Amino acid sequence: MGVVRQLRQISEDDTGVDVAFRADVHAGLSQTPKAIPARWFYDTTGSALFEDITALPEYYPTRSETDLLTRHAADIAATIGPGRAVVELGSGSSTKTPLLLAAIDPAAYVPVDISGDFLRDSAEALAARFPRLPVYPVEADFTQKVALPREICALPKLGFFPGSTIGNMVARTAVDLLRNWRAALGDGSLMLIGIDRIKDIAVLERAYDDPAGVTAAFNLNLIERINRELGGDMALDNFTHRAVWNDTHARIEMHLVAMCDMDFTVDGQAYHMAKGETIHSENSHKYGPRDANLLLRAGGWTPIATWDDADPAFALILAEATEFRSAP
Repeated sequence: MGVVRQLRQISEDDTGVDVAFRADVHAGLSQTPKAIPARWFYDTTGSALFEDITALPEYYPTRSETDLLTRHAADIAATIGPGRAVVELGSGSSTKTPLLLAAIDPAAYVPVDISGDFLRDSAEALAARFPRLPVYPVEADFTQKVALPREICALPKLGFFPGSTIGNMVARTAVDLLRNWRAALGDGSLMLIGIDRIKDIAVLERAYDDPAGVTAAFNLNLIERINRELGGDMALDNFTHRAVWNDTHARIEMHLVAMCDMDFTVDGQAYHMAKGETIHSENSHKYGPRDANLLLRAGGWTPIATWDDADPAFALILAEATEFRSAP
């Protein structure tokens, strides 16, 4: 079958810039402390840099999750069963996806990603690998409500949310996303989700601040994207990358740190940053077993199986859609 077609659910202004990106950048630079959502890392350059990050020896999540998918493929497949449409949230290059698709014999594959060019290339590569599998790429922000292709509406569905991407969101946002996808995937659906565990702080910080500087380039690319797409004049050399563990919130935080006092404009709007001030660009929350199960239940999913014997610690959790009930 191959790639059937690519659906696009992105709103752009008359200059070709994502409306939500422009709004989030101005809102984030206007607030105190400054913060811009991590989803805006993933333009074409940022998506490619993230794939480089996943290959770093310090970045254990991809290695641990791939190990779980490989060693437990038969058990995962037996629990899920064949014939489901797999809907992958934030598919990126879909490097782990073939392991799942080869194991479970799906009816269709729907990768959802915000980076259109990257999505197109990875969908075509995967379709070539699985020529009988219908592939329906959807260019969209999976953190918002997404309309699924009509061709899979009648099929039972499996949401696939790897990489512990759920950790990029604070709890209330994560719960909202899980609830949105519970509604989108429908009754009888399943969700296979990657969850990173709390572990030694040194291991965590190395994973997000590698000595080769790839993660720093990934973080700093956000500044380059703002300059390119929004006519910014932010001097890249005035910023540096910082990754720190926040024990109170059980998360790694990434920041873009101002190395000096500076004034700059974005879209002609003036901003100021003092030396040492930061733009908070990403969170990566880590969860213990009870925390992860509580998060899923709050989002409308009931955990039914867990595979979590990876080293460093990581978990794959399979959950089923919780029946919607009216309040008593």
